[in-house]
Amino acid sequence: MYEFKSSAFVFAGTEQWVAWPARPRWQLVLRFAATVLFMPFWITLGVAVFAAVLAIGLATEVIAAVSSSYERAYEDFMDRAMGRITTLPRWCVLWSEVRHEGDAAYYRARVDAALARWTERASAPRVPKKPAPPCECEIPRRDYRGCGGHYVVQAAAAQGWELRPSTPGVSIRLWWSAASEREGTAA
Repeated sequence: MYEFKSSAFVFAGTEQWVAWPARPRWQLVLRFAATVLFMPFWITLGVAVFAAVLAIGLATEVIAAVSSSYERAYEDFMDRAMGRITTLPRWCVLWSEVRHEGDAAYYRARVDAALARWTERASAPRVPKKPAPPCECEIPRRDYRGCGGHYVVQAAAAQGWELRPSTPGVSIRLWWSAASEREGTAA
């Protein structure tokens, strides 16, 4: 699906990344009801994981002050633990998905808005002593389900994003191509 040519990924075959078929209304309503029942548990679990990570971090601050490898490992653990809790499971259905299932224009607008946000953040000028603007982004399937991954690739390419190896059933990863130019001028 990908070809590697002159340090740039050339996408081939993304035309097959079409919109998923509309799900039956009864299935969406059933999943939405399960999501509503599941959310209090998910939020409680998120708060508990955050409290546990914070408590472990405070308890091991002495070790982290002495060992940089422990600190890096703990930060990786914390990122993985919180990253899994802060995202909804893929089976969850939001109210907007129930209302707009099968509406390609709604999903195109959603993709365009997400790309506009990421482009604004990535093209922001670099401020000294602050982290560099993000040069990679990930568009989740929830945002492009009704218009297909091929639309995401086309819209992103028009704004200067390049496709990275992605799994269109989960998300599409993009890279801001101007980031390498920005880093080259900063050096």
